[in-house]
Amino acid sequence: MSDFVDQCQLHVKAGDGGAGCVSFRREAHTPMGGPDGGTGGDGGDVWLVADRNVASLLGFRDYPFRRGDNGGHGSGKKKNGRSGQDHIAKVPEGTVIRDLEGNLIADLVNQSDRWLAAHGGRGGRGNSKFLSNRRRAPSFAEQGEVGEETWFNVELKLMADVALVGFPNAGKSTFISRVSAAKPKIADYPFTTLVPNLGVVRRGEQEMVVADIPGLIEGASEGRGLGHQFLRHVERARVLLLLVDLAAVDGRSPPEQQEVLLRELGNYRPDLLERPRMVVGTKNDVLGLVADEEQPAWAGTAISSITGQGIDQLVGRLLTMVADARASEPVSDGAYVVHRPAPEGIDLIHRHDGSFEVIGREAVRAIALSDLNDVDAQAFAQHRLQELGVYRSLAKAGAKVGDIVVIGAHEFEYEPD
Repeated sequence: MSDFVDQCQLHVKAGDGGAGCVSFRREAHTPMGGPDGGTGGDGGDVWLVADRNVASLLGFRDYPFRRGDNGGHGSGKKKNGRSGQDHIAKVPEGTVIRDLEGNLIADLVNQSDRWLAAHGGRGGRGNSKFLSNRRRAPSFAEQGEVGEETWFNVELKLMADVALVGFPNAGKSTFISRVSAAKPKIADYPFTTLVPNLGVVRRGEQEMVVADIPGLIEGASEGRGLGHQFLRHVERARVLLLLVDLAAVDGRSPPEQQEVLLRELGNYRPDLLERPRMVVGTKNDVLGLVADEEQPAWAGTAISSITGQGIDQLVGRLLTMVADARASEPVSDGAYVVHRPAPEGIDLIHRHDGSFEVIGREAVRAIALSDLNDVDAQAFAQHRLQELGVYRSLAKAGAKVGDIVVIGAHEFEYEPD
């Protein structure tokens, strides 16, 4: 099984908040010292952090679950619970996070880019927090809020300076093994490479990362032959190196190969055609073994990864192109994140079955964190809903006595008073 994984699913569950405590101070000579219940600790968050020392998403393939610690419960003497520890999940640079509908949420491009995947639940307040002039002995506390929990689709788009693009068996793996320390599988049959390979090429103080992309076939831009999975890794390359086989066994001439490769790149993403690129013929050493009338006409740059012909000159030109591309790039300001702030206030949905659903985090908190078996807690929750305008919204929506009102996981019968 391959050690390179570029697609996976991720399940994140932030820690739950700790429950608040109901406690009253009872000491000698202080028989009615008042409430002293502490507040529960907040649950730990789940963060995704880009790390260049992580090569792929392999760590998420067999175990896609990431958890934040739960917060501790409050206790007497106004002792607050400890906060849960955050969970830091390291992902490769170039990791893209989407929701299950395919909408882009975050793109962690650079080292140390961070994104909050799941927010920990808030700790419940102890009964000492509900002390007021009208409520001298509150006998209730809040429960801890449940941490966020959801699934994401995660994919990796390789961050490379040069991407090798060509048909299967065009000599891409042989080339990268010649110019770097990468050791991809090399054989004389198509689709030897099934996953991308990265190689670092150094010359003096200059350095570049080269990506060996699995071979493309005609129709790759439409998903044929896993085309979308392979083409994804070309998107972020600064320079494209198109390798055409000068001794193609299928008889397709180098100009025809170039035409098909450019067409597939343009169909997938038109802006790829504006990327700096070179077109190079490979397997130049084989031409001497082929009859003259069968030799393809090729006036461009030709190399042989076996004999080393033209390799040094090609690497020098690529380093220059990469340096120019880096210099022309705008300065990055960190992770590219699509912010979707939670809507403030409340919203009301009239369901098909005639019931009403109240949407809004504060309204759900007012119910979910309260112990509705306690009369005082019930009165406090009702007061909080009134402050949020829930009753007013229900009246405007035409709610009648006995209608079902859903808030979070709870259902109630509507009564105007």
